[in-house]
Amino acid sequence: MKYMNHDEPYSHEYLQNILASVKTIAMVGASPDKTKFSYGVLRVLHETGYDMIPINPRLGLGEIRGLKVYPNLAAIDRPVDMVEVFRKPADLPGIAEEAIAIGAKVLWGQIGVRNDEAARMAEDAGMQVVMDRCPKIELFRPFWKPRLDLAI
Repeated sequence: MKYMNHDEPYSHEYLQNILASVKTIAMVGASPDKTKFSYGVLRVLHETGYDMIPINPRLGLGEIRGLKVYPNLAAIDRPVDMVEVFRKPADLPGIAEEAIAIGAKVLWGQIGVRNDEAARMAEDAGMQVVMDRCPKIELFRPFWKPRLDLAI
């Protein structure tokens, strides 16, 4: 089994192919707090057209942005293409196990979320893995055209 080297930058094509192929994204660590980064990413991905599934075990939290909240990945009632993780790196192996169990195709760790053990587990199960990246940023990266000719 050939593993990806997650120390090297992911190719533009690798990231874009993932974002173009997935439709349903479960976000582990989704927050109802509008000041949290996860809320903004959830909003943008949802508005872009992804079927977003917020995952948060907080009792009494029924929905975020009108989307039904699930307590864990196993509780989701439909297929999931990608599991995006806004949790501590140490939580990633357990989340990888859950993602494998539900048949997700991609495990994506948000900026600051990297765990090589989780990556190996997911890759062994045939999943694509991205760590320490933000799908919202990667989604819009092709439109970033730096203007190096502007005066400072």
